[in-house]
This record gives sequence, C-alpha cells and structure tokens, in this order.
Amino acid sequence: MDTQVGRILDALERTGKADNTYIFFTADHGLSIGHHGLMGKQNMYDHSVRVPLMVTGPDIPKNERIAAPVYLQDIMPSALELAGVKKPPHVQFKSLMPLVFGRTVSSYDAIYGGYIDLQRMITTDDYKMIYYPKINKTLLYNLKTDPLEMHNLADDPASAGLLKKLRARLKELQKETRDRLDLDKPSTP
Repeated sequence: MDTQVGRILDALERTGKADNTYIFFTADHGLSIGHHGLMGKQNMYDHSVRVPLMVTGPDIPKNERIAAPVYLQDIMPSALELAGVKKPPHVQFKSLMPLVFGRTVSSYDAIYGGYIDLQRMITTDDYKMIYYPKINKTLLYNLKTDPLEMHNLADDPASAGLLKKLRARLKELQKETRDRLDLDKPSTP
C-alpha cells in the first residue's frame, strides 16, 4: 500500500500538480483481532469503527490533529466545496473543511452507526451507547474515563437518565438517516 500511495504522490510531483491537489487518505474500518472477544469488524466498538483520515493539499495546516468525530462520507461534500460546487440538498453529510481550517471545532453533536438489523450506536462527546435490537441489550461506555470500552454502565441505575437521552437522540438520527429499524419492537433471534 505504501508503494502504491508513493507512486501516486511521485506522479503528482513529476507532473507539477502536487501543489494544487487535495488528497484525502482513509481506510476501511478495522478488525477486532480479539478485542472484546471479537475477530471481525461488524461491531460498533472504537477499535473497529474509528479509521485513519488524513487531508493534505494547498493551504491545509501541516502536522495538525483534529479529534472531532466525522463520517467518511464527509469527504464527498469536502471535495465539492473545494471544487466550488454546491452540495446537493439530499446529501446528509458535511464538509470537513470548516474543521480543517479551524472555523469550527465540531461538525456533529452525535455520531450514528448501524450494522444491518443487528446493531445501532450513538456516540456523543463523552459517551457511547450500543444497542442490539435482536436481543434487547444495551451497552453504555464513558469514553473519557473508559476509552477501551471495558466497563458497561448501562445496568447502573444512575445511568437511566443518560440512556433515555441517548436513545431519544439515536431515534432522531435514525429518522434523519431514514433508518426504518423499529427499536421499540426488538425482534427475536
């Protein structure tokens, strides 16, 4: 992979286009490789859903790291913005450029995820809730104090209010993304 990316960068240099080309580099989400007892990537834990995303090009700040959560689909509206093309109204995702150029510190108040009819997830600044509708099981993690997602807080009565708030926001995000899975009617395996 390094060799192939190097060939692209070398070709941009050779053709004189390196100084006016924007590059977005990312990867598929990762394998669990044993984390949480899982081997694949069909899960909502950070070790699988967080992926590398790098942006370089003219006027892009160098050696900066932005911790704000984004969607990979944000690359398309970013490319449209850089090309001076208006984003179509049906595109739900946002340009990364306000984050990249420091005009904002966050694009989303929550990140939504889903895997077929088996999992739904919402991540906010400090918390992640994962819901498994087929078994009616909820997991809750404080990402600030438990970044490895090892201590499920969902069964703690003190978390009831937070779970209610996260579930309501998850349902709003489902509606926004046209996800029709009914979380109030868990199916049986």
